[in-house]
Amino acid sequence: MREDWMEIDYKEVVNKVSTNNKKLKQKEYLQKGAYPVIDQGQELIGGYTDDETRLLDCALPAIVFGDHTKIVKLINFKFAPGADGTKVLEPKKFVLPKYLSYLTQILVFKIKDKGYARHYQHIEKQSFPIAPLPEQRAIVSKIEQVFSELDNGIANLKAAQDKLEIYRQAVLKKAFEGGFTELGKWESRKLGDIIKISSGNGLTKANRNDEGQYLVYGGNGVTGRHDDFMFEEQQLIIGRVGVHCGNTHITEPKCWVTDNAFVVTFDKEEITIKCLYYLIFSLRLNQYASSTAQPVISGGKVYPVEFLFPPKEIQGNLVDEIESRLSVCDNILANIEEGLEKSEALRQSILKQAFEGKLLSEEELEACRAAPDWEPAEKLLERIKNEDKVKSKKVNHA
Repeated sequence: MREDWMEIDYKEVVNKVSTNNKKLKQKEYLQKGAYPVIDQGQELIGGYTDDETRLLDCALPAIVFGDHTKIVKLINFKFAPGADGTKVLEPKKFVLPKYLSYLTQILVFKIKDKGYARHYQHIEKQSFPIAPLPEQRAIVSKIEQVFSELDNGIANLKAAQDKLEIYRQAVLKKAFEGGFTELGKWESRKLGDIIKISSGNGLTKANRNDEGQYLVYGGNGVTGRHDDFMFEEQQLIIGRVGVHCGNTHITEPKCWVTDNAFVVTFDKEEITIKCLYYLIFSLRLNQYASSTAQPVISGGKVYPVEFLFPPKEIQGNLVDEIESRLSVCDNILANIEEGLEKSEALRQSILKQAFEGKLLSEEELEACRAAPDWEPAEKLLERIKNEDKVKSKKVNHA
């Protein structure tokens, strides 16, 4: 911390805004409406409302903190608050809202995830370094500049990721149209002719021991571990519900499968598990899911899907051809995912440097000290405390 900075408790620089009688439950959200609803979810805007009386009366920009999710949002427009877990905080006069927003992200990173518990109680007890106002402005400007460059890099990585997914689908489509082998006697079949699907064994988080020995699978692949097992051999599974609807996986032996996934049974003399895996993957089953808020796929949608069935004698070569092409794709994807992970680590590193006083150069610091409103943070703390005293007197007189 720089010598002209001061430590202060987080709760001393924010006013908690009451959301009583304003909060909207998620089931009350509209898809379109006059006013945005801000909640603790990942998306900036959770939904909308037409009820003007739900708008929160607070100074803007305000920080919205997800008490359960630890999501931090800086909001500069009128909004209605979402229900459970939405904390609204007004930064006090001598702390820039953006400065405090970035700092909150650092404090969030430091506290241990408590699951679906309350996290703000840990944030407000933490102390942080407050810088003179000109330095706050310079730090925010430098963070935004570096983050802009970082975000451009992340956008490029994600665009490459999307293109590789398109390439993957193109490879599989071509493979199961006979593009990599002599067409031979491929037959037009329906999925219901060669597979049967059934849900998993009902294992849930409530009865799962994550310290156990055997793998647990859901619609998105491995989700945990368990002491017992349902299946001795590896299984082919299909994601049944939610964002992973239609996803296909081959499990490890000795595993449980949750109700979030279908277990596929088939004649192994007719088709190999790997060939069937790639075949189902190529059919993009997610397109047959229900279009409700929580996508669900059923056997009634899966069984009628038509495809060309490859002869048994070419299935091994077909899988080899697919994997030789996809292995290059998978290596590139692994590098992209590593790059995205490093980007997030770099973001945290930048914020850490900023609030340790290491982000600005000496020239930038000199420019801050030359600003007309520069004063040591010690003076800034006095102003914050004096402002609190004035407000307290006004409340008492009222």
